[in-house]
Amino acid sequence: MRRVVLAAGIAVVAAGAAATAAVGFGGGDGGTAHAGDLPPKSTPVTRQTLVATDTVDGRLGYGAPVALRGAGGMVTWLAAEGATVTRGKPVYRADGDPVVLLYGPLPVYRPLAPGVGGADVRQFEQNLAALGYDGFTVDDDYTDATAAAVRHWQDDLGVAATGTVTAALVAYAPGPIRIAGHSAVVGAPAGGPVLDYTGTRRLVTIDLPVPDRDLAVVGAAATIELPDGNTAQGKVATVGAVATAAQPDAEPTVEVTVTVADVKALGDLREAPVDVSLTAESREGVLTVPVAALVALAEGGYGLQVIDGASSHFVAVETGLFADGRVEVSGAGVAEGMTVGMPS
Repeated sequence: MRRVVLAAGIAVVAAGAAATAAVGFGGGDGGTAHAGDLPPKSTPVTRQTLVATDTVDGRLGYGAPVALRGAGGMVTWLAAEGATVTRGKPVYRADGDPVVLLYGPLPVYRPLAPGVGGADVRQFEQNLAALGYDGFTVDDDYTDATAAAVRHWQDDLGVAATGTVTAALVAYAPGPIRIAGHSAVVGAPAGGPVLDYTGTRRLVTIDLPVPDRDLAVVGAAATIELPDGNTAQGKVATVGAVATAAQPDAEPTVEVTVTVADVKALGDLREAPVDVSLTAESREGVLTVPVAALVALAEGGYGLQVIDGASSHFVAVETGLFADGRVEVSGAGVAEGMTVGMPS
């Protein structure tokens, strides 16, 4: 699943090592090369930020579907698959009456009537006010004034104006929903799963192996490569805390979601496999050279051939992050702006 995207690697270094393994910066000549030994090309040592990315497989879509359970009766209508349902609109009908979508994290777990108080009351009253009904105070108390506004709302919906709110009237979701599929058919009991829904905005979902979980940091940038070769910029929105395995012998993964602010950049594909580049590691303000500038020293390790006019000498360096065809280098003999050799 995981493909490391580093535009440089040990294989490249090894190729250079084969040609230079006999060259050292110590020994009889003090590490100085003759004019005839100057490399065919040169490049400066630069200071920059290196970012290494890992590319993983992702899925463009609307996220994992969530099941909506009915509160009883018989299903007489279902919102169409692919349809968007917003606050105050019916998601399905049971016994001919609409079950209306409202927004919030709490489910309907008890009837709301005068004398009831709590966070679920506030959540409902916020929705009722957002639908344009008034005459009550949005708070934790379900009062007679709330019940009067509810009867007005129920009358507009064409249902019995009881002033009481139950799961037979409303269903909650975090926001607008998209109908992903039907779990029941018209004429079936509405006492179990009725339909599945997702959010309405496209996003990318990644099943990230647990050992790679540190690649995904909430808020970190991610680049999404679409099947047509275009790219979109996103951010890691969530990183799962529960690992699951598709099969008993499969590698456990956590679900990671990546959101995209400019959804137009995703084109018109609703679902598709995509590649997602996540930041694996970064170094700010480090000295770098092209990987090909590294030479293998006879004493071991790597160095750079520093060019001084018509002559050159070798300095040992410590290597750090490899990314984008460059490598982080450090050491007493290396400095920003110096010129080093490159192979042809």
